[in-house]
Amino acid sequence: MTIDLGTSGGGEAVRTSVLILFASFLISFLFIRTSARLMRSPKVPWWPGSVQTEGGLHIHHLVFGIVLMLVGGTLGFSLDESQSPWIEIAAAAFGIGAGLTFDEFALWVHLEDVYWSDEGRQSVDAAIIAIAFVGLVLTGAFSAKFDTDSTGLLIAGIVVLLIDIAFTLISFAKFRLLHGMAGLLIPPLAWWASFRLAKPNSPWAKRYYGERNPEKQARAEARYGNRRIDRFKERMREAIGGLTTEEIEQKRKAAEAKAAEAKPK
Repeated sequence: MTIDLGTSGGGEAVRTSVLILFASFLISFLFIRTSARLMRSPKVPWWPGSVQTEGGLHIHHLVFGIVLMLVGGTLGFSLDESQSPWIEIAAAAFGIGAGLTFDEFALWVHLEDVYWSDEGRQSVDAAIIAIAFVGLVLTGAFSAKFDTDSTGLLIAGIVVLLIDIAFTLISFAKFRLLHGMAGLLIPPLAWWASFRLAKPNSPWAKRYYGERNPEKQARAEARYGNRRIDRFKERMREAIGGLTTEEIEQKRKAAEAKAAEAKPK
């Protein structure tokens, strides 16, 4: 008896469902992020705004995402492969809900609306990691098997798996995202990243550096932020997530100052 962690052991309906979940997750995230950017763009005033109650309460789209994930997940557990197309519909519902929910990942972490702040870009990072994970499952990257005939081997396998997961989570907490994702396939990469210096704005640095260890905080700030790869990543986050409110305000003030200088005296 074996426990298969990939899709290779499933039927066609299982593989199709994972593909649908992956596609619906990706499309949902890109759509809601684009929609949010269009909402505050003066170039498209006709684009519908956010959902609000009569009392003015803003309903975040992660609320709808959580409901869809609950419905899709419950149906996914209750259905089997023979009940197509319902199992595919459940996968689509879960994927759409995940896209809506991960787009506001930063709200989970900070418990406040930081969507258009620098902290809000954590949602982009989290969504990329989640989409990459589903993509790896889809490709069969997690087709490892545990032999349950031997209790000792099963326990050892589970312990090693938990250690690998712990190192991967530490890598993510340090914002060593590429190493963390690569570590899902090649665990030593996550081990290596987990012992490296955390990035200065990472949850790990905020928890263990700063006032607790100002020397490490200074080292992290000196090492990261001005590298070419860091500037490229920031441009990618900006391209996907849009400008923060602070950045827009800075650009507006710079434009006003430039216009004032150009006026004849």
